[in-house]
Amino acid sequence: MTSIVLPEGGVRRILVCQLRQIGDVLLATPALTLLRRRFPEAEIHVLTESKCVSMLDGNPDVDVVWPLDKKRLSSFFAEVAWYREVAGQGFDIVVDFQQLPRTRWVVAFSGAPVRLSFTPPWYNRWLYTHWVKPRDGYAAMSKASVLEPLGIRWDGERPRLWLRPEERANAREILASAGLAEGQRLVTLDPTHRRITRQWPALHYARLMDIAAEKAPDVRFLPFWGPGEEADIRRMVAACRAGGNVLLPDRMLTLREMAACIAEADMHLGNCSAPRHIAVAVDTPTCVVLGATGTAWTFPSPEHIDVAARLACQPCNRNACDTLQCLRDLAPEHVFEVAMAHLDRFGKRRD
Repeated sequence: MTSIVLPEGGVRRILVCQLRQIGDVLLATPALTLLRRRFPEAEIHVLTESKCVSMLDGNPDVDVVWPLDKKRLSSFFAEVAWYREVAGQGFDIVVDFQQLPRTRWVVAFSGAPVRLSFTPPWYNRWLYTHWVKPRDGYAAMSKASVLEPLGIRWDGERPRLWLRPEERANAREILASAGLAEGQRLVTLDPTHRRITRQWPALHYARLMDIAAEKAPDVRFLPFWGPGEEADIRRMVAACRAGGNVLLPDRMLTLREMAACIAEADMHLGNCSAPRHIAVAVDTPTCVVLGATGTAWTFPSPEHIDVAARLACQPCNRNACDTLQCLRDLAPEHVFEVAMAHLDRFGKRRD
């Protein structure tokens, strides 16, 4: 691996490859900020999946987004042609945060003099000119450490999501229509997850909201759901004996609408999923329930915390478990006490 030699005329174009997931794209935004700071005159492109594009909308550190839509790339030849188009923009630096098959095509076709990634397996090393072992710690910091051969170091930069004033105004209308009243504290809720080892039981969330109805009557909960999850949310709400402290939108919100509502909230509570990273990106305090995942996803500052059973087997990072003890044995009463203390201390509207 040779030392980095940048073009004599300066770096003109940079490509950052981060296809998925939604939260991971947000976790890449600190790296984009650092690249902009290091190369202010460069044009920064991002290759990502279409479903993640909205997380980059309005980001001043991004000049061009290449949205990969697998449904439109109907054949192998169409895919290769599109990868060649992306790669053929004359990039001086390509940063690949994932080494997925699709990003490897683009890296190979780019011919960029600098091609950065984390340490690849031996059979992929020919694709990259430089690589590093990512630093342990917060996920966005670990991701940004790939840039260290460029003389770039993470210094506490947080993920960022840029909302327009009209999006914030629309969120306030959504919340008012759902029943949020003046003087009430809003907690956005993310109670679903596609992985069972990362999903605190829905009945535990229902119990927590019932406790809140008695002990924190000014708090209102706004649950989110994704495609195919609405029935799960409605069952959870139906399990609440009180129910009057739950604000239920009449439809699934878009990602940008969700982000704007989180930006209006006093705190975000939920599982380890994309909304927790959205909350960090819009400066809303978070309290996250952990199962299989560890603390590397928690932004290192006092307004962002996690709560877990702290069993010896945690974190296991597994997608399946026979007992799910770490989630089932984490009592709603305990999570309520931790979450409400955090809300009282860091909630946005606390006077």
